[in-house]
Amino acid sequence: MGRSITDVIASLPRDRQEQVEARYQELRQEVEGLRELRQIAGKAQEDVAGALNIKQPSVSKIEKQADMYLSTLRSYVEAIGGKLELTVKLPSHPPLKLHSLGDVMSSSSPARAPSRVRKAARARP
Repeated sequence: MGRSITDVIASLPRDRQEQVEARYQELRQEVEGLRELRQIAGKAQEDVAGALNIKQPSVSKIEKQADMYLSTLRSYVEAIGGKLELTVKLPSHPPLKLHSLGDVMSSSSPARAPSRVRKAARARP
């Protein structure tokens, strides 16, 4: 008869057991996809659909997508009660949090209309 994983870990030296536990805790913080994230938040697809003002099959479709707009992901995360934060990891730099994309203006940027608004204003007679 084989040994259980608990028995195998218990037979390891104490420092190795601590490494295994630390890695286990890291992996617990990772999720496979949006479905698992929703389940962790304790929400049903119907709850998310109501928050997003869409039908439940559309939530299922979102959860199965491999690629989507960040705005869709942000809306989904907020619908389950979360907040989306983007972190950029560059070589030889500490992680950087990205607060806005494209024409979205942050509070630290000067008040300036997006280029498409400026172009439209110039095109008017």
